[in-house]
Amino acid sequence: MKVSKFGGSSLADGYQLQCVFDIIKADDTRKVIVVSAPGKRFKDDTKVTDLLLTYAKATIEDTDATDIIETIKDRYHAIGNHFDLPAYELADIDEQIDHLARKHYRSFDYLFAAFAAHGEYLNAQLIAKVFTHLGVPARFVDPKEIGLRVDDNARSATFDTKSYNTIAELDLSTSERLIVPGFFGYTENGDIATFSRGGSDITGAIMARGLSADLYENFTDVSAIYAVNPSIIENPAAIKQMTYDEMRELSYAGFAVFHDEAIIPAIQGGIRINIKNTNDPEAPGTFIVPPTEVQQTRPVTGIANSNRFSALYLHRYLLNKEVGFTLRILEILKKHNISYEHMPSGIDDLTIIFDKTLLTQEQVDGMLEDIAATIKPDTLKWLPSYGIIMVVGEGMRNRIGALTDIVTPLKEHDISLQMVNQGASEISIMLGIQPDLAERAVKAIYDNIFKMV
Repeated sequence: MKVSKFGGSSLADGYQLQCVFDIIKADDTRKVIVVSAPGKRFKDDTKVTDLLLTYAKATIEDTDATDIIETIKDRYHAIGNHFDLPAYELADIDEQIDHLARKHYRSFDYLFAAFAAHGEYLNAQLIAKVFTHLGVPARFVDPKEIGLRVDDNARSATFDTKSYNTIAELDLSTSERLIVPGFFGYTENGDIATFSRGGSDITGAIMARGLSADLYENFTDVSAIYAVNPSIIENPAAIKQMTYDEMRELSYAGFAVFHDEAIIPAIQGGIRINIKNTNDPEAPGTFIVPPTEVQQTRPVTGIANSNRFSALYLHRYLLNKEVGFTLRILEILKKHNISYEHMPSGIDDLTIIFDKTLLTQEQVDGMLEDIAATIKPDTLKWLPSYGIIMVVGEGMRNRIGALTDIVTPLKEHDISLQMVNQGASEISIMLGIQPDLAERAVKAIYDNIFKMV
Protein backbone atom coordinates (compact mmCIF):
# COMPACT_ATOMS: atom_id res chain seq x y z
CA MET A 1 0.00 0.00 0.00
CA LYS A 2 1.19 3.46 -0.91
CA VAL A 3 0.33 6.83 0.54
CA SER A 4 0.52 9.46 -2.21
CA LYS A 5 0.67 13.16 -1.47
CA PHE A 6 0.10 15.82 -4.15
CA GLY A 7 1.28 19.40 -3.75
CA GLY A 8 -0.45 22.62 -4.72
CA SER A 9 1.12 22.89 -8.17
CA SER A 10 -0.20 19.38 -8.95
CA LEU A 11 -3.73 20.45 -8.04
CA ALA A 12 -3.81 24.01 -9.35
CA ASP A 13 -6.47 23.46 -12.02
CA GLY A 14 -8.55 20.85 -13.83
CA TYR A 15 -5.78 19.88 -16.24
CA GLN A 16 -3.41 19.12 -13.37
CA LEU A 17 -6.07 17.21 -11.44
CA GLN A 18 -6.64 15.06 -14.54
CA CYS A 19 -2.94 14.11 -14.37
CA VAL A 20 -3.38 13.21 -10.71
CA PHE A 21 -6.48 11.13 -11.50
CA ASP A 22 -4.61 9.19 -14.19
CA ILE A 23 -1.76 8.47 -11.75
CA ILE A 24 -4.14 7.19 -9.06
CA LYS A 25 -6.25 5.15 -11.47
CA ALA A 26 -3.15 3.46 -12.89
CA ASP A 27 -2.10 1.93 -9.56
CA ASP A 28 -4.54 0.24 -7.19
CA THR A 29 -1.97 0.29 -4.38
CA ARG A 30 -2.30 4.08 -4.17
CA LYS A 31 -5.03 3.81 -1.55
CA VAL A 32 -4.57 6.98 0.51
CA ILE A 33 -4.18 10.34 -1.22
CA VAL A 34 -3.14 13.39 0.81
CA VAL A 35 -3.81 16.69 -0.93
CA SER A 36 -2.75 20.31 -0.67
CA ALA A 37 -4.83 23.36 -1.56
CA PRO A 38 -4.84 24.48 -5.21
CA GLY A 39 -1.57 26.28 -5.95
CA LYS A 40 -0.49 28.74 -8.62
CA ARG A 41 -1.67 28.13 -12.17
CA PHE A 42 0.90 30.56 -13.59
CA LYS A 43 3.74 32.73 -12.31
CA ASP A 44 1.74 35.71 -11.03
CA ASP A 45 -1.23 33.70 -9.82
CA THR A 46 -2.24 33.54 -6.13
CA LYS A 47 -2.42 30.31 -4.15
CA VAL A 48 -5.82 29.51 -2.68
CA THR A 49 -4.30 29.44 0.81
CA ASP A 50 -3.16 33.04 0.39
CA LEU A 51 -6.62 34.01 -0.86
CA LEU A 52 -8.12 32.45 2.26
CA LEU A 53 -5.71 34.37 4.49
CA THR A 54 -6.83 37.58 2.79
CA TYR A 55 -10.43 36.53 3.49
CA ALA A 56 -9.49 35.92 7.15
CA LYS A 57 -7.96 39.37 7.45
CA ALA A 58 -11.06 40.98 5.97
CA THR A 59 -13.23 39.04 8.44
CA ILE A 60 -11.19 40.23 11.41
CA GLU A 61 -11.24 43.82 10.19
CA ASP A 62 -14.94 43.58 9.28
CA THR A 63 -14.33 44.84 5.75
CA ASP A 64 -16.15 43.81 2.58
CA ALA A 65 -14.90 40.37 1.47
CA THR A 66 -17.30 39.83 -1.42
CA ASP A 67 -14.67 39.93 -4.15
CA ILE A 68 -12.19 37.65 -2.40
CA ILE A 69 -14.95 35.16 -1.56
CA GLU A 70 -16.01 35.01 -5.20
CA THR A 71 -12.39 34.56 -6.28
CA ILE A 72 -11.99 31.61 -3.91
CA LYS A 73 -15.22 30.02 -5.10
CA ASP A 74 -14.19 30.53 -8.73
CA ARG A 75 -11.01 28.51 -8.17
CA TYR A 76 -12.96 25.48 -6.97
CA HIS A 77 -15.71 25.97 -9.56
CA ALA A 78 -13.13 26.05 -12.38
CA ILE A 79 -11.80 22.66 -11.30
CA GLY A 80 -15.25 21.16 -10.86
CA ASN A 81 -16.51 22.54 -14.18
CA HIS A 82 -13.49 21.04 -15.96
CA PHE A 83 -14.97 17.63 -15.13
CA ASP A 84 -18.65 18.62 -15.58
CA LEU A 85 -19.28 18.12 -11.88
CA PRO A 86 -22.97 18.76 -11.05
CA ALA A 87 -23.75 22.22 -9.70
CA TYR A 88 -25.15 20.91 -6.41
CA GLU A 89 -21.76 19.35 -5.60
CA LEU A 90 -20.13 22.78 -5.86
CA ALA A 91 -22.93 24.50 -3.94
CA ASP A 92 -21.91 22.56 -0.83
CA ILE A 93 -18.37 23.95 -1.09
CA ASP A 94 -19.72 27.48 -1.60
CA GLU A 95 -21.75 27.22 1.60
CA GLN A 96 -18.68 26.16 3.59
CA ILE A 97 -16.70 29.13 2.26
CA ASP A 98 -19.50 31.51 3.28
CA HIS A 99 -19.85 29.87 6.69
CA LEU A 100 -16.19 30.47 7.58
CA ALA A 101 -16.88 34.13 8.40
CA ARG A 102 -19.91 33.30 10.56
CA LYS A 103 -18.20 30.83 12.90
CA HIS A 104 -16.84 31.64 16.36
CA TYR A 105 -13.11 31.17 16.98
CA ARG A 106 -11.14 31.09 20.22
CA SER A 107 -8.67 33.69 18.97
CA PHE A 108 -7.51 35.43 15.81
CA ASP A 109 -4.74 32.83 15.49
CA TYR A 110 -7.31 30.03 15.44
CA LEU A 111 -9.39 32.00 12.94
CA PHE A 112 -6.41 32.33 10.61
CA ALA A 113 -5.62 28.63 11.06
CA ALA A 114 -9.17 27.55 10.24
CA PHE A 115 -9.39 29.76 7.16
CA ALA A 116 -5.97 28.63 5.88
CA ALA A 117 -6.74 24.94 6.47
CA HIS A 118 -9.88 25.15 4.37
CA GLY A 119 -7.78 25.31 1.22
CA GLU A 120 -6.93 21.64 1.79
CA TYR A 121 -10.20 20.79 3.53
CA LEU A 122 -12.35 21.91 0.59
CA ASN A 123 -9.98 20.59 -2.05
CA ALA A 124 -10.03 17.11 -0.56
CA GLN A 125 -13.82 17.14 -0.65
CA LEU A 126 -13.82 18.37 -4.25
CA ILE A 127 -11.29 15.76 -5.38
CA ALA A 128 -13.30 12.94 -3.77
CA LYS A 129 -16.38 14.18 -5.67
CA VAL A 130 -14.44 14.42 -8.96
CA PHE A 131 -12.88 10.96 -8.66
CA THR A 132 -16.23 9.36 -7.87
CA HIS A 133 -17.82 11.26 -10.75
CA LEU A 134 -15.13 9.89 -13.08
CA GLY A 135 -15.73 6.29 -12.01
CA VAL A 136 -13.09 5.80 -9.32
CA PRO A 137 -14.91 5.58 -5.97
CA ALA A 138 -13.34 7.97 -3.47
CA ARG A 139 -14.20 9.14 0.03
CA PHE A 140 -13.24 12.34 1.80
CA VAL A 141 -11.64 11.61 5.17
CA ASP A 142 -11.72 14.45 7.69
CA PRO A 143 -8.61 14.39 9.97
CA LYS A 144 -11.10 14.57 12.88
CA GLU A 145 -12.51 11.20 11.78
CA ILE A 146 -9.17 9.49 12.25
CA GLY A 147 -8.21 11.40 15.39
CA LEU A 148 -5.34 13.35 13.87
CA ARG A 149 -4.58 15.34 17.03
CA VAL A 150 -2.19 18.27 17.38
CA ASP A 151 -1.17 20.60 20.21
CA ASP A 152 -2.56 24.08 20.89
CA ASN A 153 -0.09 26.00 18.71
CA ALA A 154 -2.70 27.28 16.25
CA ARG A 155 -0.46 28.12 13.29
CA SER A 156 2.61 25.94 13.85
CA ALA A 157 1.18 22.83 15.42
CA THR A 158 3.00 19.72 16.59
CA PHE A 159 1.52 16.29 15.95
CA ASP A 160 0.46 14.13 18.90
CA THR A 161 2.02 10.71 18.26
CA LYS A 162 -0.78 9.00 20.22
CA SER A 163 -2.88 9.62 17.10
CA TYR A 164 -1.04 6.83 15.28
CA ASN A 165 -3.24 4.34 17.14
CA THR A 166 -6.46 5.76 15.66
CA ILE A 167 -4.96 6.31 12.20
CA ALA A 168 -3.98 2.62 12.11
CA GLU A 169 -7.67 1.70 12.46
CA LEU A 170 -8.60 3.36 9.14
CA ASP A 171 -10.35 0.78 6.97
CA LEU A 172 -8.42 0.14 3.77
CA SER A 173 -10.30 -3.00 2.76
CA THR A 174 -12.74 -1.33 0.37
CA SER A 175 -12.06 -0.31 -3.21
CA GLU A 176 -12.48 3.36 -2.30
CA ARG A 177 -9.56 5.75 -2.53
CA LEU A 178 -9.34 7.78 0.66
CA ILE A 179 -8.76 11.51 0.16
CA VAL A 180 -7.20 13.21 3.19
CA PRO A 181 -6.59 16.97 3.43
CA GLY A 182 -3.06 17.85 4.45
CA PHE A 183 -1.66 20.71 6.54
CA PHE A 184 -3.81 20.53 9.67
CA GLY A 185 -5.19 18.55 12.58
CA TYR A 186 -7.49 19.15 15.53
CA THR A 187 -6.65 20.24 19.06
CA GLU A 188 -8.08 18.55 22.13
CA ASN A 189 -10.75 21.27 22.16
CA GLY A 190 -11.77 20.45 18.58
CA ASP A 191 -10.20 23.54 17.01
CA ILE A 192 -8.35 23.38 13.70
CA ALA A 193 -4.61 24.02 14.01
CA THR A 194 -2.20 24.03 11.07
CA PHE A 195 1.34 22.83 10.67
CA SER A 196 3.83 25.37 9.32
CA ARG A 197 3.47 26.26 5.62
CA GLY A 198 4.21 23.29 3.40
CA GLY A 199 2.79 21.07 6.14
CA SER A 200 0.84 18.78 3.81
CA ASP A 201 4.12 16.88 3.51
CA ILE A 202 3.91 16.30 7.26
CA THR A 203 0.37 14.94 7.00
CA GLY A 204 1.47 12.59 4.24
CA ALA A 205 4.33 11.24 6.32
CA ILE A 206 2.08 10.87 9.36
CA MET A 207 -0.45 8.87 7.33
CA ALA A 208 2.29 6.70 5.82
CA ARG A 209 3.71 5.83 9.22
CA GLY A 210 0.32 5.39 10.89
CA LEU A 211 -0.81 2.97 8.18
CA SER A 212 2.59 1.24 7.85
CA ALA A 213 2.69 2.06 4.15
CA ASP A 214 5.22 0.33 1.91
CA LEU A 215 6.04 3.66 0.27
CA TYR A 216 5.26 7.34 0.73
CA GLU A 217 5.07 9.05 -2.65
CA ASN A 218 5.38 12.82 -2.68
CA PHE A 219 4.30 14.21 -6.04
CA THR A 220 5.45 17.69 -6.99
CA ASP A 221 6.51 19.60 -10.12
CA VAL A 222 10.11 18.35 -10.49
CA SER A 223 11.36 14.98 -11.71
CA ALA A 224 14.03 14.68 -9.03
CA ILE A 225 15.70 16.51 -6.20
CA TYR A 226 18.79 18.20 -7.54
CA ALA A 227 22.15 18.65 -5.87
CA VAL A 228 21.73 22.42 -5.97
CA ASN A 229 19.03 24.94 -6.82
CA PRO A 230 18.59 24.88 -10.66
CA SER A 231 18.20 28.66 -10.62
CA ILE A 232 21.85 28.87 -9.50
CA ILE A 233 23.37 26.05 -11.57
CA GLU A 234 22.03 25.13 -15.00
CA ASN A 235 21.25 21.39 -15.30
CA PRO A 236 22.59 20.37 -11.88
CA ALA A 237 23.17 16.74 -10.95
CA ALA A 238 20.00 14.84 -10.03
CA ILE A 239 20.03 12.92 -6.75
CA LYS A 240 18.87 9.33 -7.24
CA GLN A 241 19.00 8.36 -3.59
CA MET A 242 19.66 10.18 -0.36
CA THR A 243 19.34 9.41 3.34
CA TYR A 244 16.71 10.72 5.71
CA ASP A 245 19.28 12.87 7.52
CA GLU A 246 20.63 14.36 4.30
CA MET A 247 17.13 15.36 3.21
CA ARG A 248 16.34 16.85 6.59
CA GLU A 249 19.48 19.00 6.58
CA LEU A 250 18.92 20.17 3.00
CA SER A 251 15.21 20.87 3.51
CA TYR A 252 15.97 22.97 6.55
CA ALA A 253 18.54 25.01 4.63
CA GLY A 254 16.48 25.80 1.57
CA PHE A 255 15.43 22.72 -0.44
CA ALA A 256 11.74 23.62 -0.66
CA VAL A 257 10.72 20.41 -2.44
CA PHE A 258 10.10 18.61 0.87
CA HIS A 259 9.29 19.83 4.40
CA ASP A 260 12.10 19.04 6.88
CA GLU A 261 9.64 18.07 9.65
CA ALA A 262 8.01 15.49 7.35
CA ILE A 263 11.14 13.33 7.49
CA ILE A 264 10.64 12.52 11.18
CA PRO A 265 7.56 10.24 10.93
CA ALA A 266 9.20 8.47 7.98
CA ILE A 267 12.37 7.87 9.98
CA GLN A 268 10.42 6.60 12.99
CA GLY A 269 8.40 4.23 10.82
CA GLY A 270 11.19 3.23 8.45
CA ILE A 271 9.05 4.40 5.51
CA ARG A 272 10.81 4.94 2.20
CA ILE A 273 9.94 8.20 0.42
CA ASN A 274 9.82 8.75 -3.33
CA ILE A 275 9.77 12.31 -4.67
CA LYS A 276 8.06 12.20 -8.10
CA ASN A 277 6.81 14.54 -10.81
CA THR A 278 3.06 14.69 -11.41
CA ASN A 279 3.69 15.63 -15.04
CA ASP A 280 6.33 12.92 -15.58
CA PRO A 281 5.14 10.05 -13.36
CA GLU A 282 7.26 7.42 -15.12
CA ALA A 283 10.49 9.17 -14.10
CA PRO A 284 12.09 7.34 -11.14
CA GLY A 285 12.41 10.53 -9.07
CA THR A 286 14.48 10.64 -5.90
CA PHE A 287 14.28 8.05 -3.13
CA ILE A 288 14.83 9.07 0.49
CA VAL A 289 15.85 6.01 2.46
CA PRO A 290 17.77 4.73 5.51
CA PRO A 291 21.57 5.18 5.24
CA THR A 292 22.11 1.43 4.90
CA GLU A 293 20.37 1.51 1.50
CA VAL A 294 22.52 4.21 -0.07
CA GLN A 295 25.81 3.67 -1.89
CA GLN A 296 27.83 6.87 -1.84
CA THR A 297 29.34 7.89 -5.18
CA ARG A 298 30.43 11.41 -4.18
CA PRO A 299 31.39 13.13 -0.91
CA VAL A 300 28.63 15.74 -1.14
CA THR A 301 24.99 14.96 -1.89
CA GLY A 302 23.63 18.49 -2.03
CA ILE A 303 24.26 22.17 -1.33
CA ALA A 304 21.43 24.38 -0.05
CA ASN A 305 21.24 28.03 0.87
CA SER A 306 18.70 30.31 2.52
CA ASN A 307 18.63 33.99 3.45
CA ARG A 308 15.73 33.65 5.87
CA PHE A 309 17.94 34.11 8.91
CA SER A 310 19.02 36.90 11.25
CA ALA A 311 21.92 36.81 13.68
CA LEU A 312 23.00 38.36 16.95
CA TYR A 313 26.74 38.74 17.53
CA LEU A 314 27.91 39.17 21.11
CA HIS A 315 31.48 39.74 22.33
CA ARG A 316 32.70 39.80 25.90
CA TYR A 317 36.09 38.78 27.24
CA LEU A 318 36.23 35.55 29.28
CA LEU A 319 32.61 34.66 28.68
CA ASN A 320 33.74 31.04 28.44
CA LYS A 321 34.77 31.19 32.11
CA GLU A 322 31.37 32.31 33.37
CA VAL A 323 29.24 29.48 34.70
CA GLY A 324 25.63 29.78 33.56
CA PHE A 325 26.32 32.37 30.86
CA THR A 326 24.46 30.49 28.14
CA LEU A 327 21.60 29.74 30.53
CA ARG A 328 21.10 33.47 31.13
CA ILE A 329 20.91 34.03 27.38
CA LEU A 330 18.37 31.23 26.99
CA GLU A 331 16.23 32.62 29.80
CA ILE A 332 16.03 35.94 27.94
CA LEU A 333 15.00 34.14 24.74
CA LYS A 334 12.35 32.22 26.66
CA LYS A 335 11.03 35.44 28.21
CA HIS A 336 10.40 36.86 24.72
CA ASN A 337 9.10 33.54 23.32
CA ILE A 338 11.99 33.30 20.84
CA SER A 339 13.52 30.08 19.55
CA TYR A 340 16.99 30.01 18.06
CA GLU A 341 18.45 27.92 15.26
CA HIS A 342 22.19 27.76 16.02
CA MET A 343 24.59 29.11 18.62
CA PRO A 344 28.26 28.74 17.55
CA SER A 345 30.69 30.25 20.04
CA GLY A 346 34.33 31.04 20.79
CA ILE A 347 36.12 31.83 24.04
CA ASP A 348 35.10 35.50 23.93
CA ASP A 349 32.19 35.65 21.52
CA LEU A 350 28.90 34.08 20.64
CA THR A 351 26.66 34.17 17.57
CA ILE A 352 23.00 33.29 17.84
CA ILE A 353 21.20 32.57 14.57
CA PHE A 354 17.41 32.96 14.27
CA ASP A 355 14.79 32.22 11.65
CA LYS A 356 13.65 35.79 10.99
CA THR A 357 10.32 34.63 9.63
CA LEU A 358 9.43 33.64 13.21
CA LEU A 359 10.39 36.99 14.77
CA THR A 360 8.61 40.28 15.27
CA GLN A 361 10.44 43.58 15.66
CA GLU A 362 8.97 43.87 19.16
CA GLN A 363 10.56 40.55 20.14
CA VAL A 364 13.92 41.59 18.71
CA ASP A 365 13.91 44.97 20.46
CA GLY A 366 12.98 43.40 23.80
CA MET A 367 15.61 40.70 23.50
CA LEU A 368 18.40 43.14 22.61
CA GLU A 369 17.44 45.48 25.44
CA ASP A 370 17.48 42.66 28.00
CA ILE A 371 20.77 41.21 26.76
CA ALA A 372 22.42 44.63 26.86
CA ALA A 373 21.18 45.25 30.42
CA THR A 374 21.70 41.76 31.83
CA ILE A 375 24.77 40.41 30.01
CA LYS A 376 26.54 43.76 29.50
CA PRO A 377 28.56 42.66 26.45
CA ASP A 378 31.51 44.67 25.11
CA THR A 379 29.96 44.37 21.65
CA LEU A 380 26.37 43.61 20.72
CA LYS A 381 25.48 43.62 17.03
CA TRP A 382 22.21 42.67 15.33
CA LEU A 383 22.44 41.40 11.75
CA PRO A 384 18.88 41.57 10.36
CA SER A 385 19.71 39.53 7.26
CA TYR A 386 22.05 36.57 7.46
CA GLY A 387 22.70 33.88 4.88
CA ILE A 388 23.36 30.21 5.54
CA ILE A 389 24.81 27.62 3.18
CA MET A 390 24.56 23.95 4.11
CA VAL A 391 26.86 21.45 2.41
CA VAL A 392 25.50 17.96 3.09
CA GLY A 393 26.65 14.45 2.37
CA GLU A 394 27.02 11.12 4.16
CA GLY A 395 30.23 10.80 2.14
CA MET A 396 31.83 13.60 4.19
CA ARG A 397 31.76 11.48 7.32
CA ASN A 398 35.34 10.84 8.43
CA ARG A 399 36.64 12.20 5.12
CA ILE A 400 39.94 14.05 5.33
CA GLY A 401 39.89 17.30 3.38
CA ALA A 402 36.10 17.76 3.26
CA LEU A 403 36.26 21.30 4.62
CA THR A 404 39.18 22.19 2.33
CA ASP A 405 37.14 21.24 -0.74
CA ILE A 406 34.47 23.69 0.43
CA VAL A 407 36.45 26.74 1.53
CA THR A 408 39.24 26.68 -1.08
CA PRO A 409 37.00 27.70 -4.01
CA LEU A 410 35.59 30.52 -1.85
CA LYS A 411 39.08 31.88 -1.29
CA GLU A 412 39.76 31.67 -5.02
CA HIS A 413 36.63 33.75 -5.69
CA ASP A 414 37.37 36.30 -2.92
CA ILE A 415 34.29 35.28 -0.94
CA SER A 416 34.60 35.70 2.82
CA LEU A 417 32.73 33.71 5.43
CA GLN A 418 31.25 34.94 8.71
CA MET A 419 30.95 31.53 10.34
CA VAL A 420 31.85 27.85 9.80
CA ASN A 421 30.20 25.13 11.86
CA GLN A 422 30.32 21.36 11.40
CA GLY A 423 27.63 19.26 13.05
CA ALA A 424 28.53 16.38 15.34
CA SER A 425 26.99 13.97 12.82
CA GLU A 426 29.79 14.94 10.37
CA ILE A 427 27.41 14.86 7.41
CA SER A 428 26.93 18.62 7.15
CA ILE A 429 29.00 21.79 7.21
CA MET A 430 27.18 25.07 7.76
CA LEU A 431 28.56 28.36 6.49
CA GLY A 432 27.40 31.80 7.58
CA ILE A 433 27.69 34.37 4.82
CA GLN A 434 26.49 37.77 3.66
CA PRO A 435 23.20 37.15 1.84
CA ASP A 436 24.34 38.90 -1.35
CA LEU A 437 27.31 36.51 -1.63
CA ALA A 438 25.39 33.29 -1.02
CA GLU A 439 24.59 32.29 -4.61
CA ARG A 440 28.13 33.03 -5.82
CA ALA A 441 29.45 30.89 -3.00
CA VAL A 442 27.09 28.00 -3.77
CA LYS A 443 28.16 28.04 -7.41
CA ALA A 444 31.86 28.06 -6.50
CA ILE A 445 31.46 25.15 -4.08
CA TYR A 446 29.34 23.12 -6.52
CA ASP A 447 31.75 23.63 -9.41
CA ASN A 448 34.69 22.53 -7.28
CA ILE A 449 33.12 19.48 -5.65
CA PHE A 450 31.09 18.04 -8.49
CA LYS A 451 33.84 18.39 -11.08
CA MET A 452 35.90 16.00 -8.92
CA VAL A 453 33.50 13.12 -9.54
